[in-house]
Amino acid sequence: MGPFIGNGMILFRMRRLLPFLASGMIACAEKPAPAPAAGSDANLAHANAVLAATPVMDGHNDLPWRIREDTVARGDASKYDLTHAPGMTDIPRLKAGHLGAQFWSVYIPGDSAKYGYAKMQAEQIRTAKAFVARYPDTLVWALTAHEIRDAMKSGRIASLMGVEGGHAIENNLDSLRSYYRQGARYMTLTHNVTLDWADAALDSAKHAGLTAFGESVVKEMNKLGMLVDLSHVSDATMSDALNTTEAPVIFSHSAARALTDHRRDVPDSILQRLPKNGGVVMVTFVPSFVSQEVNEYDKRRDAVFDSVKKATKDTAAIARADTAWVRANASPRATIAQVADHIEHVRKVAGIDHVGIGSDFDGITETVVGLDDVSKYPALFAALIARGWSDEDLKKLASENVLRVLEEAEHVAARLKAAKPATKAATKKP
Repeated sequence: MGPFIGNGMILFRMRRLLPFLASGMIACAEKPAPAPAAGSDANLAHANAVLAATPVMDGHNDLPWRIREDTVARGDASKYDLTHAPGMTDIPRLKAGHLGAQFWSVYIPGDSAKYGYAKMQAEQIRTAKAFVARYPDTLVWALTAHEIRDAMKSGRIASLMGVEGGHAIENNLDSLRSYYRQGARYMTLTHNVTLDWADAALDSAKHAGLTAFGESVVKEMNKLGMLVDLSHVSDATMSDALNTTEAPVIFSHSAARALTDHRRDVPDSILQRLPKNGGVVMVTFVPSFVSQEVNEYDKRRDAVFDSVKKATKDTAAIARADTAWVRANASPRATIAQVADHIEHVRKVAGIDHVGIGSDFDGITETVVGLDDVSKYPALFAALIARGWSDEDLKKLASENVLRVLEEAEHVAARLKAAKPATKAATKKP
C-alpha cells in the first residue's frame, strides 16, 4: 500500500507495484504456478458448508487505501464500484468467500507527517464510512462482538476499522479516543516506522520496545476496549505490550517466523505467551511472510534495487534496472499449502484458540497461488480439511477466536471504565 507522496515513498511504491505493472513483460521469467492445494471437490464443498454457518472474520483488508490509489476513484468511494471492482475485493467475491466480518484498515504512511497525519487519517476514515454506507444491503457497521454476530446472522458483512500505525494519534491519547469513537476497534502500535514511543519491526530500534508513554497507550486502549494489534512491531515491543496489557492482543496480519524468517512474523517465544494472554495471530496471505523462498527472492531483489538507488536518483532508470533483474530471475510463488503450514504452526505452538485469518487483500500486489482475492477463503479451509481439521477447529479459525478476543476486550474495558482517563499523559511527548 504505497502512497503517492515523497520521493522515498514514490520509490517504495514503484518497487511494490512493479511486479503488477510489468507482469506482462516478465511473466515468461516466472516459474509455472503450482496447483492450489485445496483438496478434493468434496473438501471444498465441506469448507463452503462450514463457512456458510460460521463466516470468516478477516483482520486486515486495505480497501480504503486501494480506493485512494485507484486512478479513477482517487479516494472517492462513490466512484469505486464494489459490485464489480478492479482490485481483490468486491461484493460478489465477498459473498462467494463467505466473509462475515472485516476489519477495514485505515492506513496512512508512517513517514508522511508533513502531509498531516490527522488529515490523511480523516480521509481514510471518510472513505471507509462512505463505501459501507453505499452498500447497506451488504455492509453494516458492527462495533461490538454482539453486533458482529447479529450482522452475520442477517447475512450482512460486519464492518469495523483498524488504525494501521500509532503515528496516527500524533502522541495524543485524545486522538486515540477519537478514532475509537469513529469506529476503530484496533490500532496497530506501529507501521514500518519506529515512533517516539514504540519500535517497529522493519526500522531501527530506539526504545528497546515501548516507552512509558507507549505503555500508557496500551493501557488506554484497554480502557476503551480497543484491541492492541502487534503486527508490524518489534519483538521487544511485542513483549512489552504483553507485559502491559490486561486484555488479549491480536496480530492482524502476520505469520510464524519459525517457518519464514521475516521480521514481520511472530517468533515462537511470543506465540508461547498467547495462551496466557488469550490473543490471536491472524495468519496473513502476504507471500514473503509465508514463503521462505519468496522472502529470500525479495531480499535479493531489494539488495539490487537499493544498490541502483545509491547510484542514481533517476526513477525511470531504477525501474528499468529492477524490471531487467526480474526478467532474468524467475520468481517463486507462495502456495496455499504454505499458508496452511503457518496456521498449523500457530495452532501447534499457541493452541487452536489463538489463530485466525488476516489476509491483507488489496494491500498486496502479489498473491498466494489460489488465494487471489476475497472469494478464495474456502480453498484454504478445504486444504485444512484435507489435513484432518475438525469443523469445531475450522469455526474457531474462521471467526470464533477473534470474536472471543473482542468480547474479552470489551469485558476488560467494562471493568476499567471507572478508571480516570490518563489526561496528564494525553499530550505528553514520549
